Amino acid sequence: MNRAGYRLVTDLPDAMRPWRDRPVKWENASPTTGTYRLDADGVYLYHPGGGAEGFDHPVGQSQFGLGCIASYRTETDPTRRALFLTRARAQADRLIGQHVEARGGWWYRYPFDYANPAHPGVDYEAPWYSGMAQGEALSLFVQLAQVEAISPADRDRYLEAADATFASLQALDDGDPWAVNVDDAGYLWIQEYPGAIPGAGDYTFNGMIFAMFGLWDYHAATGSTPAAELYDACATTIAAAFPRLRNVRWHSYYCGTHRVPAPTYHQHHINQFRQLHWQTGSPDFADMTDRLVDDYPAPGVAGTIAFEGGQHTLYRFDTAASGAWTASTGDFELARQTVTFSRDTSAPASMRRRIQGRGIYYRISDGAYTGWWVGESWSTAYLRGVHLTTIYRPPRTLTFPGGNVPIATYRVTDDGTVTSIKTVAFPSPSNAPTDRRAVVNGRAMFQITAGGLTGYWAPASAVTIDSAPAVG
Repeated sequence: MNRAGYRLVTDLPDAMRPWRDRPVKWENASPTTGTYRLDADGVYLYHPGGGAEGFDHPVGQSQFGLGCIASYRTETDPTRRALFLTRARAQADRLIGQHVEARGGWWYRYPFDYANPAHPGVDYEAPWYSGMAQGEALSLFVQLAQVEAISPADRDRYLEAADATFASLQALDDGDPWAVNVDDAGYLWIQEYPGAIPGAGDYTFNGMIFAMFGLWDYHAATGSTPAAELYDACATTIAAAFPRLRNVRWHSYYCGTHRVPAPTYHQHHINQFRQLHWQTGSPDFADMTDRLVDDYPAPGVAGTIAFEGGQHTLYRFDTAASGAWTASTGDFELARQTVTFSRDTSAPASMRRRIQGRGIYYRISDGAYTGWWVGESWSTAYLRGVHLTTIYRPPRTLTFPGGNVPIATYRVTDDGTVTSIKTVAFPSPSNAPTDRRAVVNGRAMFQITAGGLTGYWAPASAVTIDSAPAVG
């Protein structure tokens, strides 16, 4: 089994630990209609098509429970706080009550047939099992055991469930049920969708990484060496498989088997790789995060476009009304026009995103050019401000080139106002630490955290980082 020696960082600040970024909002704590809703016991059930009959859904129950714990940690109102904890416990208790014991571990079954639209031609007949569910249930049990309000007896009960769930992830594909296999190249996989034949799966990326978060939680809580070794093997696999996940300058792929671009999962991948960086401290995953951000950045960014005086080409694309990409519309060019501004000017933008087969564009949202798009170009047309920040923990190392190449660095406020510029040049390569990367006034930059350039941003295109070519 391949292991590259990735180590787990267990002293993370709370905000960087698994699932803290996915809290359940108060208005969503008691769903009564829709695809997912609560039964009389507060258990989160899956209702296909919004129908009357509800089914256990281990991933849905685990994620709902983990989201409720995240909300419990930050909620200040005692009544709401108590309900969030009650909801989390209802999911954990249901999983414990419905578990199946097999092959030395506890398993959580899906009691309904399922055809995954992202996995053409693969159907799952009840009961079926998921490595993603096993890992997320592991997180739920561990995190509940860490809540101070839990009684010692219940803490022991949840830790017992965590131990038994972890045992399921140690069982390879030599029996039924199974969720973990080692491929022909020696890489270990936790399969979100294990096949009917042991060792056959779809190699779904997001499901495996979410399961890894359970391994991190379990090791951080117990110090388990086997959990750390299993995490190392998984991290080694994900790093090696990154070229199969990545879809250069577009949405990343959902799984390694079908290679279907996944618009709704690309942002999950970005967040997951960011957390893998924090959990391992490895720049490998930070670099992968940066590449995914640049391939297809989160389209929710809005603000003010700064136009330099002169000529600009504007475009209309056959996108959805919201400006978002859809498979049915694509990003076909419908029209273009050239406009000339006699002086520097600005316009509001409702969206910044990659246009299929092109670069990054902004959608103008008001004025004479409403609905038209302009390409991002430093320094002729760019979105003011600091956007899409990725925090590096631990910090990474920038290298300025030697040869006395002049490089401008910038102090910038959050709204994009440049308050100071320092141009530096070094006869020999020079290093500086950075704790974050962001799109600053329309280009990728790294913020320096020590030395004479503390607080200044260096353009990613002008430096290297961690001895590898910078992404930008």
